[in-house]
Amino acid sequence: MANDNVQSERPAASDLKVVVTRQLMPSVEARMSELFDCKLNATDEPMTRDELISAMQNCHVLVPTVTDRIDAQMIEQAGPQLGLIASFGAGIEHIDLPAAAARKIMVTNTPGVFTDDTADIAMAGIIGVPRRIREGTALVRRGEWTGWAPSGLLGRKLGGKVLGIVGMGRIGQAVAHRARAFGLEIAYHKRKRLPEAIESMLNARYVESLDDLLAEADIVTLHSPLTDETRNMLDARRFALMKQGASVINTARGELIDQEALIEALYSGHLAGAGLDVYPDEPNVDERLLRHPNVMTLPHIGSATAEGREASGEKVIANIRFWADGHRPPDQVLEALIAAK
Repeated sequence: MANDNVQSERPAASDLKVVVTRQLMPSVEARMSELFDCKLNATDEPMTRDELISAMQNCHVLVPTVTDRIDAQMIEQAGPQLGLIASFGAGIEHIDLPAAAARKIMVTNTPGVFTDDTADIAMAGIIGVPRRIREGTALVRRGEWTGWAPSGLLGRKLGGKVLGIVGMGRIGQAVAHRARAFGLEIAYHKRKRLPEAIESMLNARYVESLDDLLAEADIVTLHSPLTDETRNMLDARRFALMKQGASVINTARGELIDQEALIEALYSGHLAGAGLDVYPDEPNVDERLLRHPNVMTLPHIGSATAEGREASGEKVIANIRFWADGHRPPDQVLEALIAAK
């Protein structure tokens, strides 16, 4: 077929046309420019759908980020020379993996580098929401704080409470490791139970049913990938299962939560608060979430450390170089993941 990519026609690394959709760390961009025929995004403005299609028609390697939606129709319009989508970030749900596989376009990502960074931000919510940090900060900034009072801004202590972790991959385990230091009891749910040795190391208890986990947790933190099965996994029915005064933390994907159901649960008083770093319609954030006194609204900064972003860029470079040399990249998205999508 004319659209098939032919590895024997792959140019040398220095002649590879590489398009980077967003601005990366300066050291990463400098190295990419040394190694490849690289087109960078100097303004950091997100590329439009048409601009992405145009890039895919003219480059050998596309380097998108998790906010660039690469669907089947776009992949169908890609040029025959496009052989690699080297995504910057661990998420892969923004790329139509079966469509890429059908066109023999390899997909790589950068897993692992943001684990600790994202776990740290999740802990900020796990600590900050029960202790009403946002509300206290706002009180001081408005100049309305009148001083210490024995009953002022009473929150909930962490020690002895149940932290329900939904999704126990790298990030979920990193959160569990941190949470133990605060005296939280760790319960978790995932499709496949962890080995007993890891459960023992984390002092974590498996709960087979998500509904059961939600019913017993004082704080729920989400660390699941976005799939058809997990989209809106926290809906009105499941919020109703949660304890009165419980809180929800989401540093994974905004679409894991039915936002209208979350807002209803918050304003009814059923939930005490939420810590959100991701939203279903980024960068738009629902005004009702912004107005709620105990919703921590962060601008998707779970992975926003200089060290993490540099390490992710280095992984992108390594993946491109391996592919250019005809070898399997270390972070190739495997067929098993494509089939499970």
